[in-house]
Amino acid sequence: MSHSVIQNTSHQEDSFLICGLGSLGQHCVLSLKKFGVKIVAIELLRPKIWEIPHIEDIIDTLIFADCRHIKILQQADIQKCRAALLVTTSEQVNIETALAIRQLNPKTRLVVRSAQDNLNSLLEEQLGNFIAYEPTQLPTTAFALAALGSNIKGFFTLDSQPLQIIQRRLKSNDPWCYTRYLHELNTRTRSLLSYDHQATNFYGSFYQWNPETILEPGDLITYVQVQDVLSSNTSKLTNTSIFFQPKPIFLRIKNFIVQLWRKGRNYLRGVALLCGAIVLILLFFGTILIHSYYPQSTFFSAFSATVILLLGGYSDLFGEFEQMEQIPHWLQLFSLGLTLSGTAFVGVLYALLTELLLSTKFQFIKRRPPIPEQNHIIIIGLGRVGKEVTRLLKGFKQALLGITFKADIASEIMLDIPLMSGNLQDILPQANLETAKSVVVLTDDEILNLEIALTAKKLNPDCYLVIRTAGQQLGRYLLQILPHAQIVGTYEVAAEVFAGAAFGENIITLFRLNNQTILVTEYYIESNDTLNGLLLADIAYGYGVMPILYQKPSQSSILMPHEELRVSVGDRLVVLATIEGLKAIEKGQLSLDKKIWKLQIKNAATNDAIFEGANTLSRISGCSLSLARSSMKQLPTLFPISLYYHQGLRLVRELRKLRVESYLTSVEENNS
Repeated sequence: MSHSVIQNTSHQEDSFLICGLGSLGQHCVLSLKKFGVKIVAIELLRPKIWEIPHIEDIIDTLIFADCRHIKILQQADIQKCRAALLVTTSEQVNIETALAIRQLNPKTRLVVRSAQDNLNSLLEEQLGNFIAYEPTQLPTTAFALAALGSNIKGFFTLDSQPLQIIQRRLKSNDPWCYTRYLHELNTRTRSLLSYDHQATNFYGSFYQWNPETILEPGDLITYVQVQDVLSSNTSKLTNTSIFFQPKPIFLRIKNFIVQLWRKGRNYLRGVALLCGAIVLILLFFGTILIHSYYPQSTFFSAFSATVILLLGGYSDLFGEFEQMEQIPHWLQLFSLGLTLSGTAFVGVLYALLTELLLSTKFQFIKRRPPIPEQNHIIIIGLGRVGKEVTRLLKGFKQALLGITFKADIASEIMLDIPLMSGNLQDILPQANLETAKSVVVLTDDEILNLEIALTAKKLNPDCYLVIRTAGQQLGRYLLQILPHAQIVGTYEVAAEVFAGAAFGENIITLFRLNNQTILVTEYYIESNDTLNGLLLADIAYGYGVMPILYQKPSQSSILMPHEELRVSVGDRLVVLATIEGLKAIEKGQLSLDKKIWKLQIKNAATNDAIFEGANTLSRISGCSLSLARSSMKQLPTLFPISLYYHQGLRLVRELRKLRVESYLTSVEENNS
């Protein structure tokens, strides 16, 4: 097969291979380029128009060929590739390429686009250094949370402990107002992510706030908190019902009907038991009488004759007139009574059984709930993403309405929610869109999504609008005309996960905060790791990430760990980070330009304060204990270790508790 190669650079270094330059592949190129790495890409055919303009200009080596062929992978210099992102639209091609790469390079990190969970687990065991994601499902949590329009911006679980991201604006009656400093929000179960007095201020980095600020009404705060999101918050959501609240009279009527139904069911059960008992008694006595009159017969033949009589077989046993003269009249009358009784009671049992079978059949053909009248969430597009978003929202006990434009598959959608199908113009007027709480647009057709979004905004300007896009440019344009909508670019968000995973990190989950992607990333510290030997304060303030879990080998994990802990080989660390934070960690680029604060220590009240103050200096700053003790013996003094602003203020507060007076000064002030 013929192929072509475009070389933009000639130097060879650890590179990253991307197979498949569709929408996801092109976004992966952009995400990886933020790390400043060399990129080799393979695409089967050159597209007439690239989704991202000039994307081929930032690819170092571009090959147009079939990525499954060994020769093509060798031409891509797979032996020097640190990771391979296999993101074509064909899962078969991705898996075949992964197998081929593993033959050529057993160390290359494989990040594969695949939704085959069982196969992915087996391949991870066999191939090693392998991870797979389904890109369309990665942002489903972001879609669901945006649709809620609540304070919850994200939720995930670490070591069986649920955590949630909460964003809320303080009101005048909030107990935190005028009583709390920002640093006081940080506890063993909560860490502050962002703060602003009037508007949202998260611009891709944490700690953009002054710890000594006092909270006031109107402040917007975002924090991560240890809490059971699906129990505590769903209870709040269900307290404010999404349907009309029934009046007490309606509740009484409802309860009365339920009681009647239960009584009716109990009555029918009693009738069935009574009829069955009478039939068994007649069967017993009939068998005894017939056997006693005909002692030469067996009990089984007497039992069979009684059954025949009970099932209406009187004529079968007494059908000939001559034989009837030989049978006593009392036995004939008794047999006639058995037939009449059996016809009555067995008939009742037949009727009850028929009613039971019919009701069971109708339960299988269960009718969908009615369309909600107000305060509901409309999910438009019930593909794989739509179904997962629906499942998440049902966990929050929300009133939902599903809309699909594929009428032929509507009956196959096994979701216990109201469902509408048909043409857009016919459906939306019937969906009570004017009173809906949120509209989530999740179809695969971006132009259709745009039309639905504009229609929804026209009919209900106050609803929360969540729109799925695949392209980067359309998302930007939509934000200009729908500034308050939540625009989630499926492949743009997924590409950040793929890029982070390419460096060997475990991306546990993600959430969206003010139209930015925050990655929950897990690290296992190695000897050559850029995190090895650093204090958590250096990792947090130097790399701009938020440590939320720390664990020593063979020890229990610590949530919201103290920043004076020092990371070493074998430790486990989970952080919240943007793609920029992951880039800084990967390249070891600590923000030393922010570590410009010095501690001026004025005096200590007692000798005990000097002793404990030295311990605190060493613990929080990370310096040696001998340096801390020598500094405390020369008061007043300027502590020689540079600190980050948040780190320095915490040290001032801790020393104040020990009755050691100190304050922060910047390096520029000291130099001047």
